[in-house]
Amino acid sequence: MLKPKPGADRFVPPPKLPPAAPPLDLSEAQMRQAQDLLFFAYRDFTNVADKVLEELGLGRAHHRALHFIGRNPGLTVSALLHILRITKQSLARVLNLLVEDGYVAQAPGYEDRRLRLLTLTDKGKALERRLFESQRNLLSQAYLQAGPEAVEGFRAVMRALMDQGARAYVDGTGSAEDA
Repeated sequence: MLKPKPGADRFVPPPKLPPAAPPLDLSEAQMRQAQDLLFFAYRDFTNVADKVLEELGLGRAHHRALHFIGRNPGLTVSALLHILRITKQSLARVLNLLVEDGYVAQAPGYEDRRLRLLTLTDKGKALERRLFESQRNLLSQAYLQAGPEAVEGFRAVMRALMDQGARAYVDGTGSAEDA
């Protein structure tokens, strides 16, 4: 049997942890600048897609519907309502046009025939891809300019702005109804 070295049984305390970070105290001017940044970034980010949509007589509500239907083939109308947080009447106008123009197809549910399952048609997939590419190019340029640390910071701030349901949806741990 091996004998422990002298002093090996002595308690060694863990290294001292750094002090907790002080709470972030931003001035009103900094918060107003953050709002300006969000408003202008949103304006310019959506503007590149708006140009494509305008050619087709569509708007931002149509874009949002195309995006989420494309990301969730077989999405129910109810789930889309939860994601977009708009009225049934508003969604009906948007969906009716997308269906009439051949961008979205509706099918009855498998188990509950009253459900309407939404998918993009080939035409809808092509339009959603075109809209995505226009915004991806802008976002890619911004990411390259800002650098990897800023990208992670951006994601952290965006996630912190979202409610719990939206975070769970984005993480893939929640359903569209939670968003």
